[in-house]
Amino acid sequence: MAPGSQRFFLPILLLVIIGGLIYWYTGTHAYTKALPGKAEYGYQLIHNTAELFGPGGRISVISNGMNCSHCHLDAGKNLQGIPLTRVYIQYPRFRERSGSTESLHKRIKDCFERSLQCKAPDSSSREFLSIVAYLKWLSENTPPDTVSRSPVPFMNRAADSSIGRQLFAMQCSRCHGQNGEGLRQADHSSFRYPPLWGMNSYSTGAGMYQLTKLARFIKYNMPFDKPAGTIRLSDEEAYDLAAFINSQERLEFDIRRDWPVISTKPVDYPFGPYADTFSLERHKYGPWLNMK
Repeated sequence: MAPGSQRFFLPILLLVIIGGLIYWYTGTHAYTKALPGKAEYGYQLIHNTAELFGPGGRISVISNGMNCSHCHLDAGKNLQGIPLTRVYIQYPRFRERSGSTESLHKRIKDCFERSLQCKAPDSSSREFLSIVAYLKWLSENTPPDTVSRSPVPFMNRAADSSIGRQLFAMQCSRCHGQNGEGLRQADHSSFRYPPLWGMNSYSTGAGMYQLTKLARFIKYNMPFDKPAGTIRLSDEEAYDLAAFINSQERLEFDIRRDWPVISTKPVDYPFGPYADTFSLERHKYGPWLNMK
């Protein structure tokens, strides 16, 4: 080794090692690479929906500013955050909510209309076909899903929005705002943390408007800054938070055609009529034990 060159040996060696590690990681972790074909654009549509369709969107200004990934965490890859990993292979399928066999386009259309409060891309559009390509890629490149989708166990009391209000102030307001308005990105084009009620949040027709679904999402994913894989909130706290959030005002969705067979409505569906004699209040907030 030439005199004076020894001082460069260690830095160069470290750069080579780091470069090798980066090459290995990107080669063995598919999510770090650009996805093939249309799937990459589909990923961007799910991950950065507002950038393309929200206020100031590059394609159209039609949505409320939320991203699909605000509910389908990590663009649907997070198995505890309403995953999209098996959606592609699940459709077409019969759904009780519509009382019909639904296509994949109907599934995606519902998300745009009920959560983003806007018209969905046409089934022949580049955007829809790219979302389908991403969902197909996701179904083919995700390990087997062993996560239970069971709801949080029912309580023997009704969910309490007054307790939820206190919990929200302590656990949620630092990200979602004191009034649930969310935290916008610096350019105001989208939300870093989504609004939980109001004009820019999900509508009354969204799945999150059912307390059991929202409580499960809250328990396993919130607070968002908790260490991955840990649980900070009890079942009761998750339900009380869900009760508070879903007791706030939000845009209404026309649900008159939902659940044409009323006996198939979920126990916590917050709109009548029902096949039983329990009140709307009890259906929305519980207790749900012994209701079916």
